Amino acid sequence: MTNPSEKKASAYDKYINYKRFSIAVAAFFILILIPVPDSMRDVGVEYSMGKTYVLDYITHELFDKSIDDVEQWQALTAQVMEGCMRQGALTKDVLLKRNLRSLKNIGIETSRALFDRHYSFLEGLDETKVTKIMTHARDLRHEKLTYNMLNDDQKKKADQAATHIHVCIAMVAFVVICFITEAMPLPGVAFCIGLILVFSGIVTRQEVAPLFWSDACWFIMGSLMFAVAFVKTGVDKRICLLIFRSLAKPSIGWITLVLIIVIAPSASFISDHALAAIFLPIAMILYNNSLGGTHGEDRELVKMLMITIAMACNIGGFGAPSGGARNVIMMTYMEDMFGITMGYGQWILYGLPFVLIMIPIVWITVNKRFKPKIRNLGPALETLKTDISRMGGWNRKQIIALVIFTLMLFCWITEKNLLLNLIGFRLGIGVIAVAGAVAYLLAGVVNWRDYQEKVDWGVVWLYAGAIIFGRTLDSTGTAYWMARAVVEGLASIGLDSGMALLAAGSCVTAVMTNLMADGPAAASVGPITLNMAAVSNPGTTLIPFMGLATACASSFAYLLVIGTPPNAIVYSSGYLDAKDFLRVGIICFFAALVVLLLLSIFYWPLLGFSGMPAA
Repeated sequence: MTNPSEKKASAYDKYINYKRFSIAVAAFFILILIPVPDSMRDVGVEYSMGKTYVLDYITHELFDKSIDDVEQWQALTAQVMEGCMRQGALTKDVLLKRNLRSLKNIGIETSRALFDRHYSFLEGLDETKVTKIMTHARDLRHEKLTYNMLNDDQKKKADQAATHIHVCIAMVAFVVICFITEAMPLPGVAFCIGLILVFSGIVTRQEVAPLFWSDACWFIMGSLMFAVAFVKTGVDKRICLLIFRSLAKPSIGWITLVLIIVIAPSASFISDHALAAIFLPIAMILYNNSLGGTHGEDRELVKMLMITIAMACNIGGFGAPSGGARNVIMMTYMEDMFGITMGYGQWILYGLPFVLIMIPIVWITVNKRFKPKIRNLGPALETLKTDISRMGGWNRKQIIALVIFTLMLFCWITEKNLLLNLIGFRLGIGVIAVAGAVAYLLAGVVNWRDYQEKVDWGVVWLYAGAIIFGRTLDSTGTAYWMARAVVEGLASIGLDSGMALLAAGSCVTAVMTNLMADGPAAASVGPITLNMAAVSNPGTTLIPFMGLATACASSFAYLLVIGTPPNAIVYSSGYLDAKDFLRVGIICFFAALVVLLLLSIFYWPLLGFSGMPAA
C-alpha cells in the first residue's frame, strides 16, 4: 500500500539462506528414505481400492451384479450410497435428502431421468436393509479391506498410493521448515510444492497448473485489488477516521482493542477474508500517518497492527455457522451420521462465548508481545483529519469505489443463499472479488498500472501454493493418515473416551488446520473423532460437543502464513516475517485450546443438548 522504495528490505528482497534450506532438504530426504510403514499402506489400500470394492459390494447386495454389469441408474444408486457413506451418512432418510445439487457437491453428476429412477428405487427399499448395507460398506472400506485381498495390479495401485502419502509427509516437513525459517522467499516455496508433486508423480504436468488456482486465490487477488482502489481514492482514510475519531485517548492499546472488538464478532457473520482485506489499508494509514516524528520508522507498530487484524479474523469464525465452511461441514456430519440437528441460533449460543473470551486474550497478547516506540496515535488521526479536509466532500471516484465495494460485500454475504436462489448457481467469493476489481477498471477508478505496482502478486502465488498443498494432503489420504495415526496413538495411552478424547481430537484438528484449509481439516478429522466419540460414549452429549470442538479447533490457524487467507492478506503488507505470526500465534494457540476445553467441561454441559444424557 505504500511505496516499496520507502520500506526496509522485505522478505522478498532476501536471497536463499542455504544453511536453513539444507535443513529443510535434509528433513525431506531423511523421511523419504524411511521405509513406508504398514499404516500408510493400509490407508493406501483404502484410498486406491476402497471405492471400487464398496461399489461392487453395494451392487451385488442390491442387484446381484458387479458394478461393471449394472445399468446406469443402478450404478448411480451405488455411487450415491458410497458417497454418502464416506460422509458418515448411513441411513435411508439421509440418502433420500440428496438432490441433484447436493450430489454434484460430492462429485456425482447425472441426468434427471436417471436420478428419478434411482430415487424411486431407493424409496422402495427397506430402511433396515439400507442401514445394514451402508454399515457393512463402511466396515469394508475402513477395516475389512486388506492388502492381501488385492490382486497384483491392485497391489501396485495401493503401493503407489502409500508412496504418495510417504512423499507428502516428507513434503510437510520441508514446507513447514521453509515457512518457519524463511529459508527462501515464501512464494518460491509455493512453487517448490508444485515441483515436488510433479517430480514424484503425485500429479501430472497437466494437473498441476489448474490446482494452483481456486476460489480462495481469486478472492485474495481480487481483495488486494479493491484495497488498491480504496487507497488511491482515499476511501480508506474516511473509513479509518469514522472508526477511530471518537476515541478520547487514541493510544495503540485502544486502537488494537477497537480493531479486535470490531473484527472478531464480525468474522462470525462476514467472511474473514473480506474483513482482513478491508482493514489492511486502514492499518497502513494509521502506520504511515504515525511516521515523520522523532521516532522515525517503527516496524514493531506496523507488525502489531497487521497481526492484530489477522488474529481478530481467526478467532471470530466459530461464533456462528456462517463464520466458515468448517462449521457447516461439522453440522452436516452430525446430522447425517447421528441425526443431531443444530440450529443457527443454537450454534451461536455454544460458539459466541469462545469469541468473547478470546478477544481480551488476543488483545493482551498482542500488546505484550509487540513493543512499538510510537504509542500515541493521536497525531496520526490529526494528520488523517487534515488530509480528509483537503479532499473536501466525497468526490465521484470515492462514491463509485464505495458503491462497488458495498455491492461486492452484499454479494459476499448473500452468495450462498439469496444470490444462489436468484441466479440458480453459486458465484463464489473469489469470482465476486475479481468482478469488483474489474468493475473498478471499467468505472475508471483505477488503471492496470495501479494493480501491477501495488498488488502483492507474490502473496497470491503463496496462497495458491498453500491451496495445492492442502488439497494434496486431503486427496492422497495424507491428512486422514496423520489424523488417524495421532488419534489412535493417543487412544493407546488411554485418551480415547470422554473429555480426554475431546481434548485429543481438538489438538489434532488444531495442528492440521495450520497445514491446510479449515474446511478440509474439519472434513478429515471430523469423521474420525465423531465416530470415536460415538463408540466411547454412545448417545451422549460427547458427540455434539466433539463436533463443536472440531469446528472450533479448525479455526486455530494462528501459526503459519498459509494457515488461513487473513494471514496471507496481512503478509502482503510487506512488513511481516513468517516468525511474526509465531510471536503471538503460539500463545493464542494454546490459550484457545484451554478456553475450548474449559467451555466443553463447564459451560456446554450447563446448556446440555436436546435432552441427551451427559457423557
